[in-house]
Amino acid sequence: SGPVPGSGRWAAVTCVLTGASRGFGRSLARLLAPRLGEGSLLLLLARSAAPLAELAAELRGSGSGLRVECVAADLGCEQGLGRAVAALREVLPAAPPGRLLLVNNAGSLGDISKSFLDLTDPDEINSYFAFNVTSALCLTSAALRAFGERPGSSRTVVNVSSLCALKPFKSWALYCSGKAARDMMFQVLALEEPDVRVLNYAPGPLDTDMQLLARTKTGDPEMRQYFQRLQESGKLIDCTVSAQKLVSLLEEDAFCSGAHVDFYNI
Repeated sequence: SGPVPGSGRWAAVTCVLTGASRGFGRSLARLLAPRLGEGSLLLLLARSAAPLAELAAELRGSGSGLRVECVAADLGCEQGLGRAVAALREVLPAAPPGRLLLVNNAGSLGDISKSFLDLTDPDEINSYFAFNVTSALCLTSAALRAFGERPGSSRTVVNVSSLCALKPFKSWALYCSGKAARDMMFQVLALEEPDVRVLNYAPGPLDTDMQLLARTKTGDPEMRQYFQRLQESGKLIDCTVSAQKLVSLLEEDAFCSGAHVDFYNI
């Protein structure tokens, strides 16, 4: 038996999801859409316009009275981030009042063929952090401000995190430090805004394009082998399985705000 659309905590929800066009984001969008009831709004953000429009059309076809909007923007460049923030400021003040759910899923690996000592170009490093850290902070602050504090409504912010936020991996200086920065950033949000529910969710090693890059492009040979073995031994996690765990976490709503919760610890 499927979920009843718009019952309980999924009634009149405004959901914003970044990195929605593929991988974990797309799987999560497909799981959330049937749960969001009449009058709910799903705002999808991603870089690639065509797959984003395709996904939006598919989700609109579910017939639950859900409004699906999409914004194609490269969050790593000032223009793209500006466009995304403008969309939030335009849409959120008039959005359904019941609940705001913001999922910061967009992210990139960076050039993992490089060791620490190869990372010498400030432009490369700054553009990595602009996309992976700055945009998540700006979008989250803009969304929370635009939605505002409404009596009786709840606000939840999810950061799609990683084991790499806690543990260093060779060749992954940018990715690990970006994920660590994001985790800490959202812990500060949890501390400052006690009425906002904040979750750092590490989805586990997902079977995505990113994992393909990990096992083919990682500079450190041991790391490369580690990722190859994960795939060969069937240890990679299907995106839908991990997204389902996140949805369950959100439904139970029992996590400690600001906590780092790993797929394997649930």
